[in-house]
Amino acid sequence: MQERANHRQVFDALSRHPWLTAAGAVVVALVILALVWDWNWFKGPVERAVEARTGRSFDIGGDLDVGLGSTLAIRADRLRLGNAAWSEEEEMASAEQAGIRVHLPSLLFRREAWIPEIELVRPQVRLETSGEGGNWNLFGDSTGDGQPPRIDRLWIEGGELVFLHPADDTRIDVRMQSREAASEGVAPPVMVEGTGQWRGNDFSLEGRVASLLELQQSESGAGYGVDLSARAGRTSAHARGRLFNPFQFRHFDVQMQLEGANLQDLYPLLGIALPDTPAYALDGRLGRDGDVWTYREFRGTVGDSDLAGNVTVTVGGERPHFSADLVSDLLDFDDLAGLVGGAPKAGPGDTSNPELEARAAEQAASGRILPDTTYALGQLRAMDADVRLRAQRIDSPVLPLDHMDANLSLDDGLLTLEPLDFGVAGGTIRSNVRMDARGDVIETRLDASLRGLDLQHMFPDSEVVEDTLGAIGGEIGLTGHGNSIAGMLGSASGEVMVGMGRGQISNLIVELAGIDIFEALRFLVTGDRQIPINCAFADFQVEQGLMKSRAIAFDTTDTLIVGEGTIDLEEESLDLELRPRPKDRSLLALRSPLVIDGTFADPGFRPDMGRLGVRGAIALALGSIAPPAALLATLELGPGEDADCGGEYAL
Repeated sequence: MQERANHRQVFDALSRHPWLTAAGAVVVALVILALVWDWNWFKGPVERAVEARTGRSFDIGGDLDVGLGSTLAIRADRLRLGNAAWSEEEEMASAEQAGIRVHLPSLLFRREAWIPEIELVRPQVRLETSGEGGNWNLFGDSTGDGQPPRIDRLWIEGGELVFLHPADDTRIDVRMQSREAASEGVAPPVMVEGTGQWRGNDFSLEGRVASLLELQQSESGAGYGVDLSARAGRTSAHARGRLFNPFQFRHFDVQMQLEGANLQDLYPLLGIALPDTPAYALDGRLGRDGDVWTYREFRGTVGDSDLAGNVTVTVGGERPHFSADLVSDLLDFDDLAGLVGGAPKAGPGDTSNPELEARAAEQAASGRILPDTTYALGQLRAMDADVRLRAQRIDSPVLPLDHMDANLSLDDGLLTLEPLDFGVAGGTIRSNVRMDARGDVIETRLDASLRGLDLQHMFPDSEVVEDTLGAIGGEIGLTGHGNSIAGMLGSASGEVMVGMGRGQISNLIVELAGIDIFEALRFLVTGDRQIPINCAFADFQVEQGLMKSRAIAFDTTDTLIVGEGTIDLEEESLDLELRPRPKDRSLLALRSPLVIDGTFADPGFRPDMGRLGVRGAIALALGSIAPPAALLATLELGPGEDADCGGEYAL
């Protein structure tokens, strides 16, 4: 009975207000229409609207469905978006399914459409560049006058993206999958994994990038966030930071970690010609502003050396220009071997790489010392450079090096090292090197000055010379031609002069050098003593790689040693004869010539027993021996006022 009463009340109300009856009928009709309406009727209008907004063809190949409400829920299958007119491919993007939620009031009352969410299933996107820009500039190509829509969230499931930059021979193929953001209000980032070619070199990458929605806003200053790791051959990189207009590669600032087997591997990747090095690991800020690339405040290791500094590369000109200010607190001198075509040691604890290890083994098997690896002329001409390298300390097993200061300049194939300075044994070696690689054969000039090299520090591990005093100076001036260090020195011409002024040396060494058996035995029994050095010098004329002695002498108060001979830089061989002339009387003084022979890798130092007692003449006037005039300025004279070389002693 009560239910009937309620129905009657409703009927009476509708009878008194007929407009309610009409409104109810409309609502019921709309609900029925929404339930049975075929939304595919709207495919044509939607396609035309997208084409008008983007200037691209748009096709919905499957069903279109709409859920009504203040936010429209639109689902469409098999979507296709056309490409830019300049592209060779007709299709820029496609998706098996797309779900879009659109805020209805924004379509009716706002200039900017608001899309809270887009979900894409198996989308395929092709991004490419040309002289006309990037094909992703959809709304820049639009014939419409509206604003690009506001999109809050983009979710990708099983996506694929291809990026092509033909000007740099670059192609990137990646798979994409959205991941929930760590905090609310942040667009879901995209996990990427893929392969491709960078400047024609195969590489792989993986990591995370910001939502693709940020690509369109990356030019506004906010940038596009990336955290990517990539590998090309033996080189790996890890970039984390923000790119600005990322697919144009014109502006970015990221933390970049670089690791690889050899810095020379960067040449095909970046077009920067660097020397052969052992394995390296560096980390710094990589940035680009137009034509200027920077790698700032980086630190790391190259081989067994630490390295830090700043690098700037300017492109856009006839050749890239590479400038760097580099510092090493502890430089392993072995790691510089690649600069001269050599190879560092490859023993336990040494850092190298396979090709340098092979080069070291080949060089050791050859029995030669001077590197014969040919310089790549194309790389020397590929860029200009201005590089300064300072080493605070140097680890060198061969020479007692203290520090280094080098400035390298490269201009259209003309390389200069001015200066190339080393601290050596408490003194300095100051040199300038000029290598002209503008022709088919490199023309080289070396000028070097030796000053204040302490004799005792030259052999720090030898007990025999621990009390020896004396300072060495000299001058070297050589010119040569060849595309390797061995070739340059093997053809060198010029002069080499080395001298020492007053000092002191073990008398035992002098007596043994003079083969004075009696005196040597006496000092072994009673103890050694130091005797004064008047001077020592060696003066060579160099012609086509052959060093010919002009004067060789070592004069003490006890013995005068004079010599002559040759050093063949091309054959790496020694042929020197030294004649000791004791100034005292001795019963067992054999006075045999001393012969220095063999090769640079295996030198020999022995008395010539076949010529005992032979007193052949040496082309050196010993009546009043004195160093060549050109050496006078280089002699470190010690406490005396002059060298007093030779005194009045004669053969």
